[in-house]
Amino acid sequence: MGRKKKELPVITDVEIADVAAEGKSVARVDGKVVFIPFGAPGDVADVKIDRKRSSWSEGHIVELKKTSALRVEPKCEHFGTCGGCKWQHLPYDFQIKCKQQQVTDALERIAKIPLPEISPILGSEQIWEYRNKMEYTFSNKSWLTFEQLSSGAEFPDRDAAGFHIPGAFDKVLDIKACHLQDDLGNRLRLFVKAWGKENGQTFYDLRAQTGFLRTMMIRIASTGEVMLVMVVGEENPEAINKLMKALKENFPEITSLNYVVNTKQNDTFGDLDVVNCHGKPYIEEEMEGLKFRVGPKSFYQTNSRQAYRLYCVARDFANLKGDELVYDLYTGTGTIANFVARKCRKVIGIEYVPEAIEDAKVNSAVNGIENTEFLAGDMKDVLTDDFIAEKGRPDVMIVDPPRAGMHQDVVDVILNAEPKRIVYVSCNPATQARDLALLHAKYDVEAVQPVDMFPHTHHVENVVALSLRGEA
Repeated sequence: MGRKKKELPVITDVEIADVAAEGKSVARVDGKVVFIPFGAPGDVADVKIDRKRSSWSEGHIVELKKTSALRVEPKCEHFGTCGGCKWQHLPYDFQIKCKQQQVTDALERIAKIPLPEISPILGSEQIWEYRNKMEYTFSNKSWLTFEQLSSGAEFPDRDAAGFHIPGAFDKVLDIKACHLQDDLGNRLRLFVKAWGKENGQTFYDLRAQTGFLRTMMIRIASTGEVMLVMVVGEENPEAINKLMKALKENFPEITSLNYVVNTKQNDTFGDLDVVNCHGKPYIEEEMEGLKFRVGPKSFYQTNSRQAYRLYCVARDFANLKGDELVYDLYTGTGTIANFVARKCRKVIGIEYVPEAIEDAKVNSAVNGIENTEFLAGDMKDVLTDDFIAEKGRPDVMIVDPPRAGMHQDVVDVILNAEPKRIVYVSCNPATQARDLALLHAKYDVEAVQPVDMFPHTHHVENVVALSLRGEA
């Protein structure tokens, strides 16, 4: 018989001191750190400890004794249960202050290199309905909140359309309204849910891997174009056609209506056929007269307005005069490459995903841009000293790696290539700081500009300009 797990205590009158990583707040109890989700500096609360380690613990608020003066009323009824928007209870000016500090702490504590004054963060001009893309999951086992469970009521109808609960892959929180995208997204989600109920269609069982309604993706471009990709878990032509017809008739706003049949044991559809049944197979975003085609499988920054500001910062930091050879590493669908192409001699973009490279080429062609070249492959395998010798030494490198940062081999090739300037765009200041320490062997940091792409979350983008030491 196994040992009974020791019940962890409730600590009373805990004063929350600050915000911490991953959107949590932090307190100190008996000299040890306690991480607490959904707290605010200045709160005094009783905290139930959920996990305990030698130097830290984590818990949740069971009773708020004193409310911080910082707190604001969350806009969303799902706050505290849904896994997103963990800072809704904090005023936006305080959120961006915390993000500014997050960037400062990462660069100072991890990079430990000389830094210029960090520019004030560019906050998002729109803090609600700012996302151009949302993804929802349909499930026959909705997550029951604590209030629902404690009510003693029965819930025979567990069909849901919403978001996965963090740490529970087979549970989905039924969302009444999400304020991160235009309300059209809510109306589309609720329509499909109601259609499924009225037409006797099954909602997906995430454990059994069965059911008709599985997931849906909604893209609403800044141009007003709308894409819907409905993913179903069964090959059922009659039901698919009926659903597509209902969506087309009830939502004339949709300019690209698509579906995917996914019978795999995961939700990704990058390797599956997307069937376009109404409108164009893509939507278009626009920046400074440039059009960017975004397909069902394309990556595009999810905050269109802030993406433009981010790319403007990157272009300004590149300090292009018109005759430079630019390498755009981790180019994605070539958005930055095409955005800066008019300001330089040539841009070479490299990206791991072949489909993204095809999108990048299309985006160049659509805009009549002829001075770009795009190549697909693993960055550490493509970007080699031999590649530099063949294509030419870059004057400027723009790098926008994934959250893990750059591979050591890539850093080494950059150092060998010695571009005069590097513009480093990052969604993770900690790994960016690690890479800046490596690049410091030859480069000095000239400018730092944080940009907030995701209000009400702890995520922050940061752009750094570096110059080759000894170059005028």
